[in-house]
Amino acid sequence: MPVKKKIKLKKKFKLLLLIIILGVGATIIGFKIYNNHMFKQTIDYELQKIGYEKETIDLIKTKLKDENIEKIKNNDKIDYIKDIIKEKYYLDKHFDDYLTFYENNSKKSFKDIVTLVNIGATKGFYEDTKETDTSLKEAILVNKYNTLPKDYNPGNIKKFSSTYAYGEVSAEENCYNAFIQMAKSAKKDGITLILTSGYRSYEKQKKIYDDMKKQKGQEHADKYAARPGSSEHETGLSLDILTYNALTETFKETETYAWLHEHAHEYGFIERYEEGKEYITGYSAESWHYRYIGEELAKKVKEEGITYEEYFAFYVQNE
Repeated sequence: MPVKKKIKLKKKFKLLLLIIILGVGATIIGFKIYNNHMFKQTIDYELQKIGYEKETIDLIKTKLKDENIEKIKNNDKIDYIKDIIKEKYYLDKHFDDYLTFYENNSKKSFKDIVTLVNIGATKGFYEDTKETDTSLKEAILVNKYNTLPKDYNPGNIKKFSSTYAYGEVSAEENCYNAFIQMAKSAKKDGITLILTSGYRSYEKQKKIYDDMKKQKGQEHADKYAARPGSSEHETGLSLDILTYNALTETFKETETYAWLHEHAHEYGFIERYEEGKEYITGYSAESWHYRYIGEELAKKVKEEGITYEEYFAFYVQNE
């Protein structure tokens, strides 16, 4: 082949290669421009522009609904937002309440901020009570914020024989049957369960509270007793469980308590007022006070390792 022809072909090849390179480069640049334009239309870009890092942005997109994302987009960066929304029991419906409560209680842990807002305990006990949902039956929540109506009907109440109780103790039928089954099982393991208190009427609870208030003052009464309408005993689903010659003060040190702690949930009971949870439940720790909520629910509460207030707010109320 003549030299001139070879040179022309090389030039054409180089020109074609240059055109291809320029074309590919232009395409890449075009894609970059397009992608950059599209990125600027995303939530990620808007949140990044405010100052949020990727981990926080991913949490915001995962745990917040559009309404609350819009609030974040239209405000300055909230430095602690990640700490709030990464909590296990975060509920998006309480987003504004978490922020407000934190601003006024910044020394509390984020876990406690979420917990107290969820259970409605951002005010003092008894300050903002409401009538509880009695249709929930065994899952009913009764405490210093959720109260029973004065005429509440707990259903069929059955009295325990002296085999199981000191004095007159009774309970709602399902609770009654579950306790007897549990007591029989405990007996096989060499453990004797004895009841000291069960169902109380509104009037009886009122007398207990009023007497304590008269003797030791309202502050003491509110710490160790319940105002009428706010006691679980009025549901017929709560029992005070001890054993022979046991004292409430030292019950937690007994083999009976150890057995209950390990097995009560298998029969539908939970230890209701645990140590260290007073700021949630509103009551001093009572290792002898057990609440019947049914086997399935009790096992779930036990697995979560939280108070019934916390479980109720996150799971029961949001079903």
